[in-house]
Amino acid sequence: MAAAEGMGQQWVLVEMVQAFYEAPTYHLILEGILILWIIRLLFSKTYKLQERSDLTPKEKEELIEEWQPEPLVPPVPKDHPALNYNVVSGPPTHKIIVNGKECVNFASFNFLGLLDNERVKNAAQASLEKYGVGTCGPRGFYGTFDVHLELEDRLAKFMKTEEAILYSYGFATIASAIPAYSKRGDIVFVDEAACFAIQKGLQASRSNIKFFKHNDMADLEHLLKNQEIEDQKVKLKYKYKVRIFLEESLSFGVLGEHGRGVTEHFGIKMEDIDLISANMENSLASIGGFCCGRSFVIDHQRLSGQGYCFSASLPPLLAAAAIEALNIMEENPGIFQILQEKCKRMHKALQGIPGLRVVGQSLSPALHLQLTESTGSRESDMRFLKEIVDYVRFCFDFSPSPAI
Repeated sequence: MAAAEGMGQQWVLVEMVQAFYEAPTYHLILEGILILWIIRLLFSKTYKLQERSDLTPKEKEELIEEWQPEPLVPPVPKDHPALNYNVVSGPPTHKIIVNGKECVNFASFNFLGLLDNERVKNAAQASLEKYGVGTCGPRGFYGTFDVHLELEDRLAKFMKTEEAILYSYGFATIASAIPAYSKRGDIVFVDEAACFAIQKGLQASRSNIKFFKHNDMADLEHLLKNQEIEDQKVKLKYKYKVRIFLEESLSFGVLGEHGRGVTEHFGIKMEDIDLISANMENSLASIGGFCCGRSFVIDHQRLSGQGYCFSASLPPLLAAAAIEALNIMEENPGIFQILQEKCKRMHKALQGIPGLRVVGQSLSPALHLQLTESTGSRESDMRFLKEIVDYVRFCFDFSPSPAI
């Protein structure tokens, strides 16, 4: 065997020598050049250091003068709507003074009309005299006042939950609550029509977001089933082991026999919901927001909710105003039925208007009136809507104009 292998190797060597002699001359020259080029690449430097050329002070100054930095922000025309405010003077009640003109107020979230309520204003005034204007400190650093604890306790009892937590800014409430619980690697199922505050909270959480069609529980279950197949781990809450967070800024103080929101309206047990978030800037006619739920869930926010930990606490006068608004809501539950009837009438009255469509549920006090066909320009659309308002005012002889 060894002799046969040796003869085979010799035969291969003989064949290579024969091929070398039989190869064309140009082929040998090309192979020789290629071998020399490889040797040169192996033993030569791969780059050359460029000689340093120092600029004179004059040349440096000329370069600096010629350099034009990119604009810090893109140019914005001075007539942009965001830069031209509709200025309100006086309280934003049923009638409102906008740019010096009296209007009917269709643009406020003052759902229960408590913004100009004498009891609420008197409570805020008494708190102002006792505590002053603000707090100048977050809740964890001398920013917790007795009125904050009272409001949290009242909200928890009103919503029939174990505990509640206050935030001094409505937008920051849900935007802080989401990243307090959801982190990178978690999966969050979200309604595709979620508000901007929810979107920013999701962005801050860096979680994996899966959107389901607006109010479509079948689509949500489809996503949950797909997730169960993916990880082999996961009735909609308990079957798939998910947590349920509700954002009720537009339903708190609106839906339900006592204004407790979606859970009361649909007869859902509070213990089936992990967290409810709402702002106090609508029905309670104050500022800030709150979350409520089980104690261990709320206590975690006191350590991880950024808006709670790092923002100055809610001014006591606004907390006192919210407490008085809660008193009125508890004493007069009939106001919610009145509000719901008004919403239904308004929603029905706005139906069938040529060129316009109403977006929103019949029980919602927040309705959007849109053009059925846009002109393609926001300025033109707004001009057209104003013409409609002026036409309505002329036909029905309204003295104040509607504020939109």
